[in-house]
Order: sequence, then structure tokens, then C-alpha cells
Amino acid sequence: MSDITPQFSEDQAEAWDHIAAALANAGVDLVEGVSLPAKDTGQSTFAVMGKAGSGKTMLLAELTRALTDAGLELVSGDFESRRKRDRRSLAVLAPTNKAASVLRLRGVAATTLHRILYTPVYDPEYERIAEWLTGNLPRPTVEGLTETALDRAHAFYAQVKSIPGALAAAGLRGSDFITGWKRRDEPLDIGFVDESSMLDERQLADLRELFSTLILFGDPAQLAPVGQSGSMVFDKLPAPSQLRLSRIHRQAEGNPILDLAHALADPQLGFEEFELRLSEAAARDSRVQMAERVDSDLMARSPVLVWRNATRLRLITAFRRAHHAPETELVSGEPLICDGLELPLKHRKKRIDLEARGLIKGAQVVYLGPGRKPGFSRLHIFGAEEPQISVASIIKIETDPEEEPFIPFAATMGAAFVHGAAVTIHKAQGSQWPEVQVFAPDLYAASRAGRMEAGIPLWKRLAYVAITRAEHRLHWVIRNRLGRPRKALSTDDLISQATPLALASDG
Repeated sequence: MSDITPQFSEDQAEAWDHIAAALANAGVDLVEGVSLPAKDTGQSTFAVMGKAGSGKTMLLAELTRALTDAGLELVSGDFESRRKRDRRSLAVLAPTNKAASVLRLRGVAATTLHRILYTPVYDPEYERIAEWLTGNLPRPTVEGLTETALDRAHAFYAQVKSIPGALAAAGLRGSDFITGWKRRDEPLDIGFVDESSMLDERQLADLRELFSTLILFGDPAQLAPVGQSGSMVFDKLPAPSQLRLSRIHRQAEGNPILDLAHALADPQLGFEEFELRLSEAAARDSRVQMAERVDSDLMARSPVLVWRNATRLRLITAFRRAHHAPETELVSGEPLICDGLELPLKHRKKRIDLEARGLIKGAQVVYLGPGRKPGFSRLHIFGAEEPQISVASIIKIETDPEEEPFIPFAATMGAAFVHGAAVTIHKAQGSQWPEVQVFAPDLYAASRAGRMEAGIPLWKRLAYVAITRAEHRLHWVIRNRLGRPRKALSTDDLISQATPLALASDG
């Protein structure tokens, strides 16, 4: 076992050494902290699997640090210099913006799959500024930008290593710097993928084509992607490539939320006994709450997690009525979820641009208000590196699963959205919120239905995923009721996060 990481548990250290041996075979020596030119050893894929609290993220972060210390270039989607293409590279990916932002909050420069599968096309004049800031070119002279503007960009980059932020400080918009996107035509080197339980077979094939060494980090207790018969992509890897973490680490011990999640592994535990454990945990620790009703204020930023679609629609309707939202229009501050991009094939460039900006299926956004053009909406995308955007929108307000959704306004084509005050547990995978509400009557219904998934009662998989979405506090809602809001919907917490670079110019 390597002595580089004595703080690791035995199973983490074993996984570290297994991965270190594979990287050494590919020319990256973690012991000496050096990297050699890439070897043509073929493609290799490994999976680090463990339940919540087993230390997957800690291992990912330490491996990222060791690889960057060894000289690998971290490809983050911020800016990728064309002058460093011969260097060894590392990309840390997640399937969704929210999952990537969770890693970024923990100090890991992660980005989304889409942001790596596609590469930006930079304006050549402004690309020279980025190359200067990253130390590859001398200070440029750029028509239309004063020396003072360049000084502002340099000062910003000295404090925060963000090319978009530095260019925004110089007064540039995103459409000035990035003129479009294209499918990446050059392979990368080493890739880490967090929340890999959300990957489907097609995405895994794309990633294997892109990375010579691919390491998946995933939780085998979560819900498998729809259409994969309860299996996950790492289940099919050969046994030597599956690295399992089982120990729960000190930072997770004593956490009642994780204790409850791991209690679900007991095959003898029934739903009623589990609720009793929840009640006992709530009596001991304020991080677990037994709630008599749904908190409508919390729904504006953290959706209620449900199993059944009918429950989702009832809660959304109740939320809008509680906030006196008119049926014919959206109120600024209402949460939405991207339901896909309704664009014809000839608009492929626009689709790539929106996906790379973070507007992918499942993205969580907040409606800020109408755009300057009819059918456009100004939105805040949670977890995106440039969160605020104006885009042609098709917004669907569903009220009844048997009826067509009401569309308050729509462009002829663009990004489609559904309401986000409540969301199914399947769609919540990969996301975390400081506080999470779980609608227990739905899980009780799942337990009564007796359904199984991959040999485990479905209600247990649902409960595990739902409660592990909570970072700090879990609200277990035991009644089919909604509390009155204590404050009006607002966007004050989001507008302050905007930068000149973040707003699109076409809406």
C-alpha cells in the first residue's frame, strides 16, 4: 500500500493503489509525481463504488490533486488552450450541472459531460486575451478594448482563475468570446465521472471513445437509469475493475441522515419500522424533521421529492395556488426543470450551444422574467458556470396527468420546461440541496405495491436516493398537506449572482 495517503481507510487505500497502478501503466506516476508522454495501452475503465458516506468524493478529490501535482492539465470547460494540446490531461465530469456544482463547492473543478463532449469555438481576437492571462502569450493589443479594461481582466484573473469572469471584468459578453460549439474531435486522456449510476450505455460508449483511462465513481444503491432493467453501467465491468468502498468515514459517522440511509440495507426492515427509526432520529437530532405538511417556501428552491407523477402535479398546483400565481402566466421566482430542447436538426449549432451552457434535460432553473423578444425567458440555471441566460422557451404547466398541459406562452421552438416545485425521485438523482423534503405517503404507496428493482424493494431504493439528496436537513413529510407560504416568491438571491458575461444577447 502506498504511504502517500495515510489518512485513507483500508478500502480507500486499496482503491488508490489499484488506480495508481493503472495510471502508472499509462505513464503517470503518482508516487514520484511525474507524468510521461501517453502510452498506447488501449482503453481501460474502472469503477469506484460505494454508498453515501463511504469516501468516494474524498478519493476523487485526492486523485485529482495528485494528478494535477504530477503536471496534468485540468480540462474544466472554462478555457482550453490550444497551445497545450500535447500535455497530459484530466477532466472531472458529472452528468448534470447540479452534480458538477456539488463537486465544485468541494474544491474540485468539475464540469458536465456535455461541456467536454463539445468544445467552444473562440473568437481569435479575444482568445489572445485568454492565452495572455494563462501565460502562453505576451500582453495583446485588442481593438475596442482599452488598457484599463485589460488591467481589470488581469486583476480579476489574479484573484479568481476564471477566464469567463476575467473577460466579463473587461466588459465582454459570452457571445463575444465564444462564437459557437462543435463536437470534440480530439481525444482526451484521463477522465473521472462522478454520479456514474446515472449514465446510460450510449453515454458510457461516448466517454470510452474520448478517454483512454476512465474511472467511474458511483453508488450501487441508487436507482438505475430508466430503460436499463435495474442495472448500472459499472455492473457489467469485469470484477477486477470494480473497486468497492464499504467503510463509512468519521465525517459521516453520527450523521442521522446517512445512518437512516444505511439502515435501509437491512432486509428485515419494513416501512413502518423505518418510519419509527425516523421518528427516533428526529427526537435526538434537529437534522431530521418529521413534518406534518410540505413547506411551500422551501419548494421554491428545493423541490419536494415524490414517487408518483400524479402526486407531483397535485403539489405543483397547490404550490402555485398558495403563491397566487395566475394560470395564464409565470411569476418571477418560480422554479422550472428543463424537459429537453425542441429544435430541428438544422439548428444543431444552437442545441450544442445551449447544452454546453448548461441547459440540458433535467437542468433546474428559476424563471427571472420575460426576455426582450416574444417567447423568450430570462432564466437562472442552478449549477451552471455562467448561470443566467435568455432563451426561447416552451413552458408547460401540468395540472392533470390525463389532460394536455397549459402553456402560458411559447416560442415556436426552443427549450421546453415543466414546473420544478416537485420532482420525481428518479429525476432528483445527482442533485443535492441543503434541505430536502421527502413526501412519505408516496413511499408508503410504493411499499404497499410490493414492487422490486434488482432484487431490492423499490420503496427502499426510492427512500435511499431521496434522503441522501439532503446535505444538512431532511424533512420527512407524513401528511398530504401544504403549508401556507411565509414570504412571496423572489429572485433577489439569484440576480446578485449575474455577470455581464452570463446573459445571452438574443433575448
